[in-house]
Amino acid sequence: MDAVSSKWAAVVASIWIQCSCGASYAFGIYSPLLKSSQGYDQSTLDTISVFKDIGANVGVLSGILYSAVNRPGQRSHFRGPWMVHAAGAIQCFAGYFFIWLAVTGAIPRPQVPFMCLFMFLAAHAQTFFNTANVVTAVQNFPNYSGTIVGIMKGFLGISGAVLIQFYQTLFKGEPSTFLLMLALLPTLLSLVLMCFVRVHHAQSKDEKGYLNGFSLISLIVAAYIMFLIIVDIMLTLSQWMRSLTLAVLFIILSSPLYFLFKAHKDASVPTLSSSTTPLLNDPESIEPAEKPAEIQNTRVQLTVTTSKDSLNFGEELNPIQAMRTLNFWLLFIAMMCGMGSGLATINNMSQIGESLGYTEGERSALVSLWSIWNFLGRFGAGYVSDIFVHGKGWARPLFMTLTLATMTAGHLIIGSGFPGNLYIGSVLVGICYGSQWSLMPTITFEIFGIQHMGTIFNTIAIASPLGSYVLSVRIIGYIYDREGSRTGQHMCSGTHCIMLSFFILACVSFFGFLVASCLLIKTRGIYARIAHGRRVVCEN
Repeated sequence: MDAVSSKWAAVVASIWIQCSCGASYAFGIYSPLLKSSQGYDQSTLDTISVFKDIGANVGVLSGILYSAVNRPGQRSHFRGPWMVHAAGAIQCFAGYFFIWLAVTGAIPRPQVPFMCLFMFLAAHAQTFFNTANVVTAVQNFPNYSGTIVGIMKGFLGISGAVLIQFYQTLFKGEPSTFLLMLALLPTLLSLVLMCFVRVHHAQSKDEKGYLNGFSLISLIVAAYIMFLIIVDIMLTLSQWMRSLTLAVLFIILSSPLYFLFKAHKDASVPTLSSSTTPLLNDPESIEPAEKPAEIQNTRVQLTVTTSKDSLNFGEELNPIQAMRTLNFWLLFIAMMCGMGSGLATINNMSQIGESLGYTEGERSALVSLWSIWNFLGRFGAGYVSDIFVHGKGWARPLFMTLTLATMTAGHLIIGSGFPGNLYIGSVLVGICYGSQWSLMPTITFEIFGIQHMGTIFNTIAIASPLGSYVLSVRIIGYIYDREGSRTGQHMCSGTHCIMLSFFILACVSFFGFLVASCLLIKTRGIYARIAHGRRVVCEN
């Protein structure tokens, strides 16, 4: 396979791995079995859930490993993104397999710290898969970093919904079997495909067109799953109909192969005829007097191409150097406000809906649809920001400020308690929460460089569980319990249960908006250089 085809094969392999590795988003499927089989109370289950969030978001080790095995000029059999995938596969299998053994009674009931460890390993694998796929994709498509990060993060965001479709069709009512599937499917898929995920610096024709094709597929997957969720709420599907819908989903997920075959076909077609490129076909046929000029033109072409491939998006900093800059901490605090408040919202969605009088079916629909809004934010922020960064020369942190401002409005709507508020507010907060996961890695790449991108953006991602813990446990949980204790019950009903909490979350998001605005002002010079560099390349 030629270099261009291998480059697109890496995209297809990464997409499929991303679609399978978001098992942490399906925690609600097997958490009741985990609670009942191990005799946990709600507090203990919440503790295990916290370790799930920590594992899924704290990916510093995956970034360090990626940097270590992908150093420029390094020659070894133990180098390349496949090492990161392999480490993730081992953790994924070990974590979910031991959880499966515990809930089925195959091993003695483990103590809570061991179960927290199993859950941490299972969720931590996601960061290894994600780091290997996202950083490799950015290295392969540096000029469309926002678009490719949006695609990768989008498929990760919707992977939970994809896995739930497999569960509802194949293992409904058997969450223990679903746990075994989570131990095997991502592990085997990553081990089979990891050798295809490599860095290729070859330039291909119409890269933006192909990326648009992959973007269209991701939108079709999201629309189809949203359709299935709505149909499942309204109708009771028979087993053969569920099997048919799963087969259609499998076909849609296989459609990226079309663009791989098309790219391979286009790469195999010569772009210039022999009559116009004598230098490439028959050097001896060129007159001696013409050779220097032809060679010089060829060198100019190669120089322009190389500069486009390695267009400098910012200073190359290691994690320690990055943490000494104000830009790092502005981005970290903005993410703590945005990701933290968004994650706190989804973690308490069922409790919020119960307080506001939503039925069990409506609460389940809100949780299921969250993955769709999360996907739209992840994909849309990357794709749309690329359009304006490339076409208008806008700074990408501008989109972070816009999403944080919109998230502020979403929290205010949820806290207001008017009829239907949770539907509107969850859409706004879900899209804006997802957008942070697409914008943050891309901004990290543009400000701090590509060499240590994986380590730096995973360090910043620590802001998500940190912010969620403070806002979910110390704000939402505390106020909810305080309001419920006034009635002498463990549950609280009414707008007063969540109004103050979400007004505080709105203030936190607005503070994040102010911090992101400072980052926007601080990085204007960097993005001005990026825009100038692109103009120079285009002119040449």
